Amino acid sequence: MKAESTQSDTAGIHESGTSRPTGLLDVLRVGALVLDADGRIVFWTPQAEELIGYTAEEALGKYAARLIIHPENLQSVSELFTDVLETGRSWAGAFPIRHKDGSTRLMEFRNMRLLDDLGDVYALGIAADHTLLQRVETDLALSEQLINQSPIGLALLDPDLRYLMVNPALERIDGIPAEDHVGRHLRETLPFPDVDTVESALRQVLTTGTPLLDQYHVGRPPADPEHEHAWSLSFYRLADPGGRILGAATSVVDVTERHRAAAEADRARRRLALVASASTRVGTSLEVEQTARELADIATPELADVVAVDVLDSVLALRRKRRPDNGPEFFRALALKASHPTVALRAADPPGDLATYDGDRLVTLCVHTGRPVLVRHVGERDLPRIARDAEGTALLAQAGVHSYLAVPLIAHGEVLGALDLKRTRNPLPFDEDDVVLAGELATRAAVAIDNARWFQSVRNTAVTLQRSLLPEHPPHLTGLEVASRYQPAQSTSEVGGDWYDVIPLAGDRTALVVGDVMGNGIDAAATMGRLRTATCAYADLDLDPGQVLHHLDKITCDLEHYIVTCLYAVYDPHSRQCRIANAGHMPPALVRSGAAPELLELPSGAPLGVGGVSFETTTVGLDPGDLLVLYTDGLVETRLHAIDDRLNVLLGFLDDADRPLEEICDLLLYGLRNSDDHDDVALLIARAT
Repeated sequence: MKAESTQSDTAGIHESGTSRPTGLLDVLRVGALVLDADGRIVFWTPQAEELIGYTAEEALGKYAARLIIHPENLQSVSELFTDVLETGRSWAGAFPIRHKDGSTRLMEFRNMRLLDDLGDVYALGIAADHTLLQRVETDLALSEQLINQSPIGLALLDPDLRYLMVNPALERIDGIPAEDHVGRHLRETLPFPDVDTVESALRQVLTTGTPLLDQYHVGRPPADPEHEHAWSLSFYRLADPGGRILGAATSVVDVTERHRAAAEADRARRRLALVASASTRVGTSLEVEQTARELADIATPELADVVAVDVLDSVLALRRKRRPDNGPEFFRALALKASHPTVALRAADPPGDLATYDGDRLVTLCVHTGRPVLVRHVGERDLPRIARDAEGTALLAQAGVHSYLAVPLIAHGEVLGALDLKRTRNPLPFDEDDVVLAGELATRAAVAIDNARWFQSVRNTAVTLQRSLLPEHPPHLTGLEVASRYQPAQSTSEVGGDWYDVIPLAGDRTALVVGDVMGNGIDAAATMGRLRTATCAYADLDLDPGQVLHHLDKITCDLEHYIVTCLYAVYDPHSRQCRIANAGHMPPALVRSGAAPELLELPSGAPLGVGGVSFETTTVGLDPGDLLVLYTDGLVETRLHAIDDRLNVLLGFLDDADRPLEEICDLLLYGLRNSDDHDDVALLIARAT
């Protein structure tokens, strides 16, 4: 019997110049020996030398039983040997052998009969260390059980990133059977939009050998395309003991629940922040339109892509609330906002427009029932009930409106209107959490809108009353041109006590009056009306300005708890003189042609109502083109600036006396007034002609 060695370039046959183990057989150090029919050793491998200790020269030709079998085991081994040679049945088992060093070692044997071409019989024995073999078998069994029973998805990939094996957990995770994985490329099964990134990471691991752990990826698996899942991926390079790269292993942990919990927690944080922000950003002013715009701004884009705020016209008109029915409703559009350019804006009513919506429209249903209306998935039948008309229906379909929510605006038990929400770009439909959030925003905004509408109503009434107490200019004044303004306080709804008057007198003269009743309210307005009437009466008596103030002081003393400042002037166009008396009022400004504006230095006098004080009359020349500016303190007084500084600012606005009087009035009001001023203003400007 002889062995021949051949060389072949057949694929799969490799030679190595190193003794380092490169396969499982090498790791196990499987040795082989062949015995002839007499039991002598005729073939002895180097691995047999490693296992038993004898070299080929020492073993060949020796009787195996005498060389490696203990005497007490000779009988049983001989019987096994004879049975194999005579019957041809193979035998497998473990028995102890005697090592060259004298120790006894348990070996795992596989014995079988061999025949050569001459018909001679031989016995082949394949041996491995029993302990090492058991450990390997245990490791393999453990590995197989761990892989098959592990809740972590595992896969083996070849160097071209094609599947070699997947475990049952990975089948469950991606919903693809194991047999459908094998042979397919990695990118054919991954449900990730960033599959290129995953492949690049794997190739880097194959190149460097450095594992890449806990890579977070999100996608929609084929088994559940409607919902987003999340996985943690780790990549490892596989190599045999000789360092040859076999491929890569991937582990996949389904972290969808953790992902959803984190997403929900983040969503809750953002919603709480939105509600907190709404408490400071909605209702910053007592204007209905501004409040509606603030609501639309804060709801976009966090809650919806397109937001509209519509209020019932009857609510703005403060008409008595009627019981809801199934009929149409008149809505006043107050605000409209979109998170991005969209044709959906053209389908909505522009702010300020009045629109009628029939009872079958969803926004009408919302205000009739006082309950939210939610359409999670908008279909073709839903759009006509959302849009205002057929054109709007087509525009909403073009914009991609796929989810709709209308929430009532309710304040003090009264339905004021509706918050209208649509989603086009946000792929998620509205859910119950969105309904709760929208309701919270709508409730806060509704209270602010309700306060604003009542404030505006009361304020409009107050301003109307105040203006009704102020005079209209006479159609013609000799030698005098006048312009006037009254501007109510910007931040209060109460009537003020400021007034002005222009009274024609005998001899072509004109009386100019500006006064200020300290305080606000109906009582202050009533006092102002009484003093204005009295001033007109005393002016007709042709009294000196100081005497007129003296009589007004007596009247004011009879009024309870009121102090009044007043400036009374009479201009005579023939003498071109103006006689002025002051009762604690702000000094008038005089602008002469070619000269710098100045404040007239008049005896200030005491306010009306102090009693027992005389009032002096001062005469001032007033040539054609000269301006006399009378005003109340609300024009110049602020809480932040010194009065002298503000008076200098006033004079700075009067640097051009040739401007039209109406233009000068507007210039002073817009230049000196702030939106949050707490006092009203009366302004009277006269120019000699």
